[in-house]
Amino acid sequence: MHINQWLESIPPISVYLIVGAVIMIESLGIPLPGEVVLVSAALLTLTHPNLSPLWVGVVASAGAIIGDSIGYLIGKTGGQRLFAWAGRKFPKHFGPTHIANAERIFNKRGMWAVFFGRFIAFLRILAGPLAGSLRMHYPKFLIANALGGIAWAGGTTALIYYVGEAAEKWLGDFSKYGLVAAVVIGAIVFVVMKKRLGRKHPEEVETKEETAA
Repeated sequence: MHINQWLESIPPISVYLIVGAVIMIESLGIPLPGEVVLVSAALLTLTHPNLSPLWVGVVASAGAIIGDSIGYLIGKTGGQRLFAWAGRKFPKHFGPTHIANAERIFNKRGMWAVFFGRFIAFLRILAGPLAGSLRMHYPKFLIANALGGIAWAGGTTALIYYVGEAAEKWLGDFSKYGLVAAVVIGAIVFVVMKKRLGRKHPEEVETKEETAA
C-alpha cells in the first residue's frame, strides 16, 4: 500500500484524539513532542480527504488549555516537590538553574510569560506547573493560557495548512519536507532555550557564595 493511501486510511477521530491527548499531556508538564504532532496533523489534512484543519486546531487548542489548567493545579498543590523530583530524575532538563530561570521569567512577565511560553517548547511544558507553584491568580492565568493555546495551536495549524496548500503546486513531497523542517527547527529552539535557562545569573552565584561562607 502506498504511504498516501495508508495515511488516508487513518480514521479522523483517531488523529484528533492523538493530537488532543499528546498536547494536553505535554501541557500539564510531561515532555512530549506536541509541536511535531501538531505540525504532522496539520500536514496530514492536506492529503486526508476527511480530516479537517479546523478540527485539528480546535482539539489542539482544547488540549493545550485543559493540559495547562491541570498543570496549574498540580503546581499549586505540589509544585516544589514536583520540581525537586524532576530535577533529580532529569537534571539536564529540570535542574535548579533551569527552574530558577523559568521562575524569573514568570515573575517578571506574568501573563505574557504564559502567553508567549506557549510558543517555546521548554516553557510550554513548565507554564502550567510554574504558574500554579508561583500562585498566579487563576483567572489571569486562564485568560493568558486560553489566548496562548488558541494562538499557538490554531495559528500553527492554519499556517501549515495554507502554506502547504499553496506549496503543493510546486512540491509534491511538501509534507515530508515540512515535517523534517518542523522537527529540525523545534529541536534547535528547544536546545537554545534549554541552554539559556541553564545559564547561571550573577545573583545566583552571589547567593551560593554567601551561603558557602
